[in-house]
Amino acid sequence: MNLEKLETFVVGNPPPRHGGRYFIFVRVTTACGITGVGEIYNATFGPQVCCAMARDMFGRHFDGADPHHIESLFRKSYGAGFTQRPDVSVMGVFSGLEMACWDIIGKAADLPVYELLGGRVHDRLRSYSYVYPPSGDVYPDPNTPNAYNDSTIAAEVAAGMVEQGFTAVKFDPAGPFSIYDGRQPRLEDITRSVAFCKDIRAAVGDRADLLFGTHGQFTVSGAKRLARALEEFDPLWFEEPIPPENPSDMAQVAHFTSIPIAAGERLCTKHEFARMLEVSAASILQINLGRVGGLLEAKKIASMAETRSAQIAPHLYCGPVVAAANIQIATCSPNFLILESIGTFEGPYMNAVKGEITWDQGYIIPPTAPGLGLELDDDAIAQMPYTDDALHLEMAQYPVTP
Repeated sequence: MNLEKLETFVVGNPPPRHGGRYFIFVRVTTACGITGVGEIYNATFGPQVCCAMARDMFGRHFDGADPHHIESLFRKSYGAGFTQRPDVSVMGVFSGLEMACWDIIGKAADLPVYELLGGRVHDRLRSYSYVYPPSGDVYPDPNTPNAYNDSTIAAEVAAGMVEQGFTAVKFDPAGPFSIYDGRQPRLEDITRSVAFCKDIRAAVGDRADLLFGTHGQFTVSGAKRLARALEEFDPLWFEEPIPPENPSDMAQVAHFTSIPIAAGERLCTKHEFARMLEVSAASILQINLGRVGGLLEAKKIASMAETRSAQIAPHLYCGPVVAAANIQIATCSPNFLILESIGTFEGPYMNAVKGEITWDQGYIIPPTAPGLGLELDDDAIAQMPYTDDALHLEMAQYPVTP
């Protein structure tokens, strides 16, 4: 069984655009006619450039290869051009192609991928979602990533999510995130963050955990100030409190606060996660299967985390094929904590795929279909072009000052 053909697809995500402006899907076909789907989570270049990267990588390393040979394919892609270092763009492209290989392997074996990576551990997977605004586009302006600043509205939305069945809700009220971060939080940022925690905690009580998000916005001392203000509300985590480059700096925050630190959405490969674990920078690892280096690499990271009493909480701010891969790795990992959902996996978010993700009263039910469990819907994709030139997610281009 050898790989023969690659197709790439850029899909515009219609409003409310939960999960990003667009999704980059791939479909790989073997010489014997088995197809596998994958998704590239690569936001550093435009989506068409990422598709060109995928075609180049496929032609150099995947074309004609046996899809079972994941280790060999990883080494060829990781070491191409004398690199051999974590590279978020390379690993984003590789992740999509590797994901498609696992989909093929699962279909050939007539088994879900998780059964080939150690087998099912969890019969259901706890999930959380963002406290999205009650209506409207999540991208009103690239320099204002928070869709609303009213903690009372956020509390109402959170309470409604808990009534749906969610037992954890995430929100990120700490102000705009900038290419010039880290910075000190403004006093207004601290006040607003406290108000969100206070009002949402009052609305949901002990029925749901609070997941406090930032986007690597603060310096070490600034993150400590904000963490101290939030501790009384007992969040389940404080997400990526400083930029991701220096794990030893993040470890200072982790050692200062009683709030668990979650991080990893911008990291790739076992090497970057190993550095976090070595210094105890985070106890909750937010691997994203469309960026981290694929399913096998994610399984290695989960096993490394297990040796350090750390848990995984797969991250999702991209499309449904990555969501399907996240579900596979969560199902077979003993140290799985919680899975990010895009709402309840309904509506426009799922328009480009055939199949469904089963969400039931706050939990995702692992699929039993072979492979990843989803297929691309070519007719729907043809009706969902991406015509903008904005990247998948963008930060403010100016320093955030008091």
